[in-house]
Amino acid sequence: MPAPARDLTPFFAPDSIAVVGAGERPTSSGGAVMQMLRQAGYGGRVVPVNPRGGSIFGYESVTSIAEIDPAVDLAVIVIRPDAILETVGQAADRGIRNLLILPGGFAEAGPAGVARNEALLKLAAERGLTIAGPNCAGIVHLDPARRFAATFLRDLPPGAAAGATNGLAFISQSGALAEEFIDKANARGLPLTSVVSVGNAVHLGVEDYLGWLGERPEIGAALLYVESIDDHERFRDVARKVSARKPVIALFGGRTEIGGRAATAHTGAVANDDAAIDAFCASCGIIRVKSLRRLLVAAKAFGRFPQGLGPRALILSNSGGPGVLCADQAALEGLVLTDLPGAMANVLRQQLPAEASVANPIDLLADAREDRFGLAFEAAMTHAAKTYDMVLMIHVVPFMVDAQPVIERLAGMATTAPLPLLHSMMGTLPGKADWFATMERAGVPMFNDVEEMAEAAGLLARYPLLRSAAKLQRLPTVTFNDRKHA
Repeated sequence: MPAPARDLTPFFAPDSIAVVGAGERPTSSGGAVMQMLRQAGYGGRVVPVNPRGGSIFGYESVTSIAEIDPAVDLAVIVIRPDAILETVGQAADRGIRNLLILPGGFAEAGPAGVARNEALLKLAAERGLTIAGPNCAGIVHLDPARRFAATFLRDLPPGAAAGATNGLAFISQSGALAEEFIDKANARGLPLTSVVSVGNAVHLGVEDYLGWLGERPEIGAALLYVESIDDHERFRDVARKVSARKPVIALFGGRTEIGGRAATAHTGAVANDDAAIDAFCASCGIIRVKSLRRLLVAAKAFGRFPQGLGPRALILSNSGGPGVLCADQAALEGLVLTDLPGAMANVLRQQLPAEASVANPIDLLADAREDRFGLAFEAAMTHAAKTYDMVLMIHVVPFMVDAQPVIERLAGMATTAPLPLLHSMMGTLPGKADWFATMERAGVPMFNDVEEMAEAAGLLARYPLLRSAAKLQRLPTVTFNDRKHA
């Protein structure tokens, strides 16, 4: 019988925390954690623990864990590894049952580290403790109801809007990739709400975090970076339950021989080939991607359309070449480029220049302004809303056309359109930042190139198919190599 799921609320939304090893020097781990708590706007009780005492970031510290009164929900430990076991024992004595251990020096650190790890596990079992980490970069959860960040990552992600249900969670077996994901989320305006650096996972693995975050209404999709899995059956059970409600997208490291050796050195992973990983993901209801770039594309797509979209796409372009490339990529992604409905084709033939291509893709010609774009978009909404599941818009900006009126027209129409819109702009774009921002505010995800837009659309179309397979109990069951501990 599977073990009951742990309640991870103290690790993501604690009412009170202690930071053991707190300080004010920003280049120290304790200083970084305190700084990020303040930057996140954490509103709960904070107790810094430092032998010197005094005020730390405006909080009055205590000199020992024994002085914490009352006990806190979570202790974040950022001290040298050889002192951690004693500190964990002191926390248990004080009645603190949940600990987030950031430093390494355990199973990854040779014979001495392995012995320390075994002692930590024994102590935790004897005292009824739950431990996140060690050897991790921490946890960020920016639920507007309780913004929390216990981490020494350099920045916070943007988070989702208050009351939104499209927040993204990134659960990673690499702290460096967690930091990279935060950076890209800020650069691209992704609604990244939760970031977890798993570390050594003495108690809490990817599936534990996935199970808890999968239940959160503010999280619309979960993204994973995985190198190794302890219990593939439990992982699959959790992933299936989550993916039945919201997308789970995973990047597996170590899919090549040389990458597998690197993953073994990093997390103790057992090497697996592409076919094995594909089969395992399919059995879990997981959308698999094979690069960090594509994982970020998925984040862009599902951050806007968390329940995915159907596969029928209309490509609406003002340039032939990009339309061809988009069509090629769309076909490779499994999208269906259905012919235009007769009524829509008639409207376009009557009102577009004779040289325009009235087909799928539509080519409005390079000199198309807001009138042609508006005409084609309105025709699609009026006559093709039941024919297509999405519109992939391609907008090239030649020197003789002012793009601003086109953007304003499309953004205004997009807010009430019955068909979802993805938009790509290509070429020299002097007003790119403003144009992208205008469309994003209208709910339209923006892309720099047509192939990436088609990739995003393809990923969106995969999720409803996986979810249907799960409901019909058609997901296969396959064996995946268990994790081999170093």
